[in-house]
Amino acid sequence: MHGRTMGSVVFGAAIVGVSFCLTAVADQITPAIWPMTYYATLAGETGADAGQADAGDDELAFLNTDIQQLSRVQVNAPSMATEVTSVTKQPSTIGRSAAAVFVITPEMIRRSGATCIPEVLRMAPGVCVSRYNSHGWAISIRGPHLHYSRELLVLIDGRAVYNTLYSGVYWDVQDLVLEDIERIEVIRGPGSTLWGSNAVTGVINIITKKAQDTQGSLVTTGSGNLDRSISQVRVGGDNGQGLSWRVYGKHFERGAEYLPTGANDDWRMGRGGFRVDWEPGQCRDRSLTVMGDYYGGREGDQWIVASPDFPYAESVVTDDSVAGANVLARWNRQFDESSGYMVQTYFDRAYRNEYPLGFMQTTFDADFEHRFPLAERHGLIWGLCSRQIRTNILHDTFATRMNVRADTFRLFSGFVQDEITLVEDKFIFTVGTKLEDNNYTGFEYQPSARLLWVLDERRVAWGAVTRAVRLPAFSERYGCNYIGPVEPYPAFLELVGNENLCAETMMAYEIGYRAQPTDRFAWDVAMYINAYENMIGSIDGPYDPSPPYGVLPTDLVNVGRGLGYGLELSATWNVTDNWELSGWYGVSILNLSSPPGSNPYIIQGTEKSIPHNQVQLHSLWDLGNHWELDGALRYMDRMMLQGVPSYITMDLRLGWRRSENFEVALVGQNLLSSHHYEYATSPLMPVTTEVRRTVYAQMVLRR
Repeated sequence: MHGRTMGSVVFGAAIVGVSFCLTAVADQITPAIWPMTYYATLAGETGADAGQADAGDDELAFLNTDIQQLSRVQVNAPSMATEVTSVTKQPSTIGRSAAAVFVITPEMIRRSGATCIPEVLRMAPGVCVSRYNSHGWAISIRGPHLHYSRELLVLIDGRAVYNTLYSGVYWDVQDLVLEDIERIEVIRGPGSTLWGSNAVTGVINIITKKAQDTQGSLVTTGSGNLDRSISQVRVGGDNGQGLSWRVYGKHFERGAEYLPTGANDDWRMGRGGFRVDWEPGQCRDRSLTVMGDYYGGREGDQWIVASPDFPYAESVVTDDSVAGANVLARWNRQFDESSGYMVQTYFDRAYRNEYPLGFMQTTFDADFEHRFPLAERHGLIWGLCSRQIRTNILHDTFATRMNVRADTFRLFSGFVQDEITLVEDKFIFTVGTKLEDNNYTGFEYQPSARLLWVLDERRVAWGAVTRAVRLPAFSERYGCNYIGPVEPYPAFLELVGNENLCAETMMAYEIGYRAQPTDRFAWDVAMYINAYENMIGSIDGPYDPSPPYGVLPTDLVNVGRGLGYGLELSATWNVTDNWELSGWYGVSILNLSSPPGSNPYIIQGTEKSIPHNQVQLHSLWDLGNHWELDGALRYMDRMMLQGVPSYITMDLRLGWRRSENFEVALVGQNLLSSHHYEYATSPLMPVTTEVRRTVYAQMVLRR
């Protein structure tokens, strides 16, 4: 421990030293390079003034611009001007982001025809989305495509919704009024330096609109053959003195998907919430945000699990209940465009009375962040975080039990990141690290280095190297699962947790290029190599033949290693002023291994979980006279682990938008077949059902 701590201190000192050395070098070479630098157009607040300038103005007028403004120059292409904050935790744009980042906008959400967040995420390049029943999804980025999104960190307005019981996300309870979403930022690749452990292969940050942007009322209602009822109401207002608010309520009922013997996975959920934004004295340099949600519902499931009695397996049909609540408070203080601080705290409680394991989990989190210009060319941001997660097991079963009934996970972390302008509006080098201490694996460090190269106003290239970790879950430390029966019959594979597991680690190497060669066409490519170490696998113990059934024990240990690599290519083409085509292709390969003598069950299953190829094509077409025709065509390669064959499916939406305040739409999803598998049943998860063809109508009224 002492050696690792000292190593991190040395690494931190090296960061500071390298930062100032690079700045000194840049100060020497800039006078020679600057005359050749492209005369970029100022964007953001400075860009508004520049955009009003007459085209015939002196091309050398930029020489009179303040040096601080020049350091914030943006690339001048519409596809790169979209705002993002998740890459650096500071306002920036896609064009100035040294990461594979994609933004799902409110217009994309509105025209997608989706009714929930997981379905919206299908639009993002490189995101693998598989629905395994009416209320469950497996979602992954650049990594294992398993039941839970264990290497993917998901945030909603800065609140992490990563669940430590199984390491992953319960997507059924991550729901919002979709019209209230400002944007969804999807980062492919690790974001661990800023966001911490478990942000290994990607970060999804869902950002909702401020209360002042959702004034008035919104009523949405819809119904269809599978989505039986979709209803939501939102009301917002303000006091005219800097205080804005909104409240909402949402309810839906979704029927069962398809199984030849009948599916039992219907889904009913209700939720409500609020948001209040206050700018004291109507000053935009300071703000207080308070928001909260409550939800509750029931979900049907069917399980085939191990049983201690003949025939040693049983089918169980359940109607589970889920509920939860959260509240978040955040204070922002901005001194100027480059400095300010944020204090945030949130409380979250989740309750799941479900088969085969019921639990309640309570999270308390407090964060502080501070950003300021360290020197003329340095933009520094640092922060501290304290998190505590209490897990209580309410009930378990023969097939799945926990050897510890309650436990508290504690984490304290800090991060620092420096954005260094090497050459004004040309080379930006970002370096930093996250340091964490937790009571599961002890001390962890997660450094990164990123370089952005602005070739000209329409082309940028970038590269990054990052170390990220995934912490073992509560179930991986304390769980005991019986799988089977297996040979020699009757016997069970006993999967036993290990309190001495260390963190899984990954070194990620990324390069990317994005360009907008014309006003109508833009494209983006990213390639990556992920090197895994200490992946959780298992070692078999001696067979116990004691009656009434035998046991084949296998203990979880850190034995796996390997490589993941792939490519993501996306493009957008405005064919006409009224028709936009976009699409993406992704290829992902995962090669893992474990030493001789280990049980290959977990490692090989992880390796074979991903589809190697994905293709999507999206069309947004304004037909005229207020009519819209939108569509999506998707291809998913086969998944060897689940035995799911490749499939092609299509969604269509026909909308009539009479005005900004009224619209109706008819949506068809999965239209090319009556039903198809997107995922298949595996141990420790409910019986997977086939996704059905769906048609529903929706009406939206705003006032």
